[in-house]
Amino acid sequence: MDDGSTIRRRRACAECAFRFTTFERVELAPITVSKRGGRREPFDRQKIVHGLVAASKGRPIESETFEALADEVEERARFEGGDVTSEWVGRAVLDRLRLIDQVACLRFASVYKDFTEIADFEREVHLIKLEKTAGGPAPAST
Repeated sequence: MDDGSTIRRRRACAECAFRFTTFERVELAPITVSKRGGRREPFDRQKIVHGLVAASKGRPIESETFEALADEVEERARFEGGDVTSEWVGRAVLDRLRLIDQVACLRFASVYKDFTEIADFEREVHLIKLEKTAGGPAPAST
């Protein structure tokens, strides 16, 4: 329980002087994701992790990497004000995944961007190559 996210306090009842311990933790404001159709739902980091696991099947990536990436995206979403779009979440995942594994990135992009033809894959491969030669994230495409 001592992971730094809780505060332990010793207290006493004002009436009977019984001593007891309470554990307090910070409750963070919820993050809301606006979907493409206009619907809004709570942020679910497990959706990110499941998508990463699927995109990385057979790739040499540790599960801790998925958790860390989801944590980074969640932290950035809080920094953005707690109200983000599903497009923002997808791009944030892609930006980080490109640096971890390019094949997994291409697989994730094919689902996230709803690829329908070979040209979609070619465009994404081109973006990954541009990023690799430029040394930073490629401009995002839709």
